[in-house]
Amino acid sequence: MKLLAKWLLSAAALLLVASVYGGVQVQTFGAALIAAFVIGLLNTVVRPVLLVLTLPVTLLTLGLFLFVVNALMFWAAAAVLDGFQVRGFLGALVGSLLYSALGVVIESALERLFPKE
Repeated sequence: MKLLAKWLLSAAALLLVASVYGGVQVQTFGAALIAAFVIGLLNTVVRPVLLVLTLPVTLLTLGLFLFVVNALMFWAAAAVLDGFQVRGFLGALVGSLLYSALGVVIESALERLFPKE
């Protein structure tokens, strides 16, 4: 149940990012659902590989390169999907920052609704 709620709220967060920031466009709520799924899938499968490959750069930049990795995951999801567009790398960077901030809020709210026993 928590996973379904997180998926729906993440799609809503993506729509909110698109309405607040012009560099991200989402056509419909269905496209937002698919985009939230693809972003989650990329963050689960591809992101750990990128983190290991870019570890030296991440250490040199004191972790700031992680913002670039997050933007790349956001941009990659937009490149694969039709109803979800991101305008350039700067759009992906700002969009991923907003989406990540909303993701922290969502995760915090879900922890209160579905406490671990």
